[in-house]
Amino acid sequence: MGQLALLFVLLLGAIATVPLGNRLGLPAPVLMTIAGAGLALVPWVPNVEFPPEYILPLVLPPLLYAAVQRTSWRQFTANLRPILLLAVALVLVTTVAVAAVANAIVPGLPLAAALALGALVAPPDPVAATAVAGKLGLPRRMVSILEGEGLFNDVTAIVLYHVAIAAAVGGTFSAPDAAGDLVLSAVVAIAVGVALGWLAAKYMNQLDDSTLQIGLTLLLPFMSYLIAEELHGSGVLAVLATALYLSEYAIDADDVFGRLAGQTFWEIVEMLVTGVAFGLIGLELHNVFGTADGRWGPMIGAAAAVIGVITLLRLVWLLPAAWLARKLHSRRDYDEDIPLSWRETVVMWWSGMRGVASVALALAVPLTIHDGKAFPAREWILFIAFAVVLFTLLVQGLTLPWLVQRLGVSADSAAEHDLERQLAIRATKAAKKRLKEIQQVEDVSDDVAQLLTRRMHEMGVRISPEILDEERRAAAKDRMKQRKHVQTLQAELMSAARHEVLSARSEPGTDPEVVDKVLRQLDVRSLGRF
Repeated sequence: MGQLALLFVLLLGAIATVPLGNRLGLPAPVLMTIAGAGLALVPWVPNVEFPPEYILPLVLPPLLYAAVQRTSWRQFTANLRPILLLAVALVLVTTVAVAAVANAIVPGLPLAAALALGALVAPPDPVAATAVAGKLGLPRRMVSILEGEGLFNDVTAIVLYHVAIAAAVGGTFSAPDAAGDLVLSAVVAIAVGVALGWLAAKYMNQLDDSTLQIGLTLLLPFMSYLIAEELHGSGVLAVLATALYLSEYAIDADDVFGRLAGQTFWEIVEMLVTGVAFGLIGLELHNVFGTADGRWGPMIGAAAAVIGVITLLRLVWLLPAAWLARKLHSRRDYDEDIPLSWRETVVMWWSGMRGVASVALALAVPLTIHDGKAFPAREWILFIAFAVVLFTLLVQGLTLPWLVQRLGVSADSAAEHDLERQLAIRATKAAKKRLKEIQQVEDVSDDVAQLLTRRMHEMGVRISPEILDEERRAAAKDRMKQRKHVQTLQAELMSAARHEVLSARSEPGTDPEVVDKVLRQLDVRSLGRF
């Protein structure tokens, strides 16, 4: 099997593990890691040959861009306090603590290299955390915190990592210079990200084709990352800035097809890239753990010490941080997402799984330093990093559902239904207000106005039946039941029409482009419920 064939096997596995994981109640990233480890044991499966310097720019930008699609600038600003406590402060503390322990127990590991190790194992992975936590019925605010933490702690950790690697390779380290590099990296990244987002939003307005717009969004995260890195900024932060800008200013409410197609496209990208990334983690386990031959005892001891530090430190940090966040929480902060109980805090603690970012950073550690000598204790860094990822993914990832169930943490469905009801009312009122405005400038018959008013009201009821009182709700449910029956029958009729048009493709003299054009019209009508 060649490298290309192996890539396609991983892509196929990324698809297959999603339904399998749903059936088994296990996270797809965990299954892909196990599958990758299993593949590594097969004799005819080759070792992965992938340049370490390409891992970060190829894997992280699309994953980060896809993750940002589920958040917004408002949510980020509302959760600034929890993000600073978790994504910045906790990553800094974890990096220093791991560096101190590793520097003391790993032979030949200088402080700069130990800081690099601390930085690469410090950030919980947003993909792993949300892939696991998002399917457990947790409160939306908890998932939002985990997503925000995962997105922005990658920024902090990667900037720290680059500073530490530069110090380890160059042989010198200056705290003031490192602090200046951090600030400069952040400023450059935000400037690049916002500027590229602004230009992209302007250009998208000139593109009237959803296919072209989606194609541009595929290029944007890579462009943002690479431009920022070339200017010595944080590529990760630049991607986040670009994605947040576009999510705020490049949304066309009337571009229904483009929005649906774009969401579907990025869900596919995220699924495939995530699957390949975690499959590579499993494949690399064989190579990385092979370096421990003859040193299993010391290496496992060092890995266990680092795992203990990051696990216990996260709990010790989260409990008082969550308590402080609740104390500082006030009525004006009603949008802020914070854990509301110690049970939710414990679930957040156990959700701190490491994944793609840690592995990518570990594999990207240079092979040599400035004088041509081997990078100090590189095999130890890789072994410890992969042990941390393996422990957090398999142990925490597989036991998190049990912990959530034992602690009784579940989504606040009443609050979600209340928000749906409020949005349904707002949508209905907006539609009716617009109808009145049209009636003032156009001649709309009473029959048409009544029909449109009734349809807008029914639209709101379909979104949230709670907007009606109990008696009218029962009547509305009967009407919706009847409408669903009609839609079922119409779906059968449209299916027959599509089959007939498709059969014309094989008839002599039939232009397939015309067939596809007619079929597209039928598909659009089916999608729009006629």
